[in-house]
Amino acid sequence: MISIVVPVLDEAAALPGLLAALREQAGVFEVIVVDGGSSDGTPEIAARDASLRVVQTARGRARQMNAGAAVARGETLLFLHADTRLPPGAIELLDAAPSSDWQAGAFTHSFAPSDWRLRLVSAAHNLRCRLTRVYYGDQAIFVRKSLFERAGGFPDVPFLEDVMLCERLRPLTRAVLLPQAVHTDSRRFLHHGVWRSIARGVTIVVRHRLGLAVSGRGFSDPVR
Repeated sequence: MISIVVPVLDEAAALPGLLAALREQAGVFEVIVVDGGSSDGTPEIAARDASLRVVQTARGRARQMNAGAAVARGETLLFLHADTRLPPGAIELLDAAPSSDWQAGAFTHSFAPSDWRLRLVSAAHNLRCRLTRVYYGDQAIFVRKSLFERAGGFPDVPFLEDVMLCERLRPLTRAVLLPQAVHTDSRRFLHHGVWRSIARGVTIVVRHRLGLAVSGRGFSDPVR
């Protein structure tokens, strides 16, 4: 079974669309919505669906995803952002994969709606992923629960928890990049400006590579 862990914070606008999209997925899975203290009614929206499991924890995406993973019943964990949509058949694809083949990985990235600049961003991003096997959270990272626990889960940091998890996994397995694409809402990139967003993301990653502190709000500010 696949356990889909969705960390949310004030995602009342995005969550209904995500849940509707997940209902279109075939396969055996559970959905765990982990709220980090929303004030816009997000947990109440999730609670209306009796098939969901709603978990409350302290704010922080890494902390929230770890909390969801701790109560997950599935053999595979799939971490999904509220503004990201899985490709058709994604759950069946993961559920059918032999455990020896896909211990961890992510989907190819794309934006929706897109333009030439965002297509260029995704193309460069996907190339980097093939070379490094380090993925971002909006690619729907998946990992076998036993391996996730062996790696120590997500580090409790405010930024780059996705990158750091992949770095923890890299000595343990060869994470795959699936050709099927997820679609991430481009509203934050467009709101902040595409080139400014790219520069901000590159700066954060470079500082991490150099062992410097990563600070700033990044994409954490609400854009609806």
